Amino acid sequence: MIEEPDDFLRAVEAVLFVSEQPLTPAELKLHVGEAGDLTAALATLSDHYAGRGINLVERGGRWHFQTAADLAHILRREKDETRKLSRAAMETLAIIAYHEPVSRAEIEAIRGVQVAKGTLDVLMEAGWVRPAGRREVPGRPLIYATTHEFLSHFGLSSRRDLPGIDDLRAAGLLDPVDLALEGLGAQSVVENDEEDA
Repeated sequence: MIEEPDDFLRAVEAVLFVSEQPLTPAELKLHVGEAGDLTAALATLSDHYAGRGINLVERGGRWHFQTAADLAHILRREKDETRKLSRAAMETLAIIAYHEPVSRAEIEAIRGVQVAKGTLDVLMEAGWVRPAGRREVPGRPLIYATTHEFLSHFGLSSRRDLPGIDDLRAAGLLDPVDLALEGLGAQSVVENDEEDA
């Protein structure tokens, strides 16, 4: 837990920085505990950021960082529309990430269903997937690969940092049906080996 006053101040700053919503002092205490004087920490941080490009402000009993009001004229405001990826888009992105470069037909073979054109378009608009050329086979289909933006967004330095099957299993991210089928497959191999012996 946080024991040093400087650590408490840094923890308050970090929690406010990453929070998507303004936080009440009670919400802040849930994250940083009671190890320091929260009111003093907020005042110190507010003074520290006063006159800078980012300010710590309190509105309606909630604290948050915001850009300095006097810099509004140089900041271009864009409305970012946050959308969740569909299950099909997530599956397609995972297939591309693990098997790139991969064609639409290969994605469909792995997924077992057709890939809608819109699915790849959404991934390309997000900047996570790009056309990576054409496969040297009849019909010369486009092949797809991930981008640097994909790696950056997911905190990866390279594709080698993608989690492996053991990591996914440990995190509980594998479908229980897949795990059961995988277990049956392993059991079947053992039974076949015993019959051959």
